Amino acid sequence: QVQVAESGGGLVQAGGSLRLSCTASGRTFSNSGMGWFRQPPGKERKFVASINWSGDSTYVVDSVRDRFTISSDNAKNTVYLQMNALKSDDTAVYYCAVLRSYSDYRSVVVWGQGTQVTVSS
Repeated sequence: QVQVAESGGGLVQAGGSLRLSCTASGRTFSNSGMGWFRQPPGKERKFVASINWSGDSTYVVDSVRDRFTISSDNAKNTVYLQMNALKSDDTAVYYCAVLRSYSDYRSVVVWGQGTQVTVSS
């Protein structure tokens, strides 16, 4: 059974940076990957970025592509979301998920518990 755990959230001033981490444990699928999603207060959860397990294929949504980077450390089974030039609109609970297919953000196998990111203006 796969489990994931996020860390790295917190309070940051606008313009600052944060790096979120997500570590997976348990069985994974060879063609699967991991993704980051976020849910702002009172809004729906939305996809942000994904990466395959080998780390050579990534996708980041257009709205944050110039500021957010997804990467992985396979030796640690950990995926990172580097967030720069943060804005108040980035305030949300950020969730990590294992994806059955890294190219399909709807193929979530398991969710993490989420980590809060708050950007103060």
